[in-house]
Amino acid sequence: MSIVLILSSVFLNCTAQILMKKGMSAFSDMDFSGLLRSVPLFLANPWLWGAVVLYGASFVLWLAVLSKTPVSVAFPFLSIGYVVVFAAGHFLFGENVSLVQMLGLFLICAGVFLVSR
Repeated sequence: MSIVLILSSVFLNCTAQILMKKGMSAFSDMDFSGLLRSVPLFLANPWLWGAVVLYGASFVLWLAVLSKTPVSVAFPFLSIGYVVVFAAGHFLFGENVSLVQMLGLFLICAGVFLVSR
C-alpha cells in the first residue's frame, strides 16, 4: 500500500508542476519586477489553480506516506519526478534536451538507486 501512496503523491506532484508550467506560459515575458503586479492574473489562471490543488493533494498523500514509511525509503522515490517532468518538458512543451542533461538525469537515477540499497 505504501508504494501506491508514494507513486500517487509523486505523480500528483509532477502533474502539478506540468500544470504550473502550462499556466506560466502566458507570462513568458514577465521579469521579477512584474511578479507582484501579476498576482491578480495568476489568481485568474485555471492552470495555476489546478497546480495548487494537485500540490495540496500530493502533500496530503505524502503525509500518509511518511506516517507509514521510513523517510530514507520514501524520499528517493521523489526523484522519479525528475524523469517525468524532464520528459514532459520535452514532449509537451518542446523543450530542448541535450546529451549532457540526459547524462545528468541518468546519474541522478543511478545515485538514487545506490542510496536506496
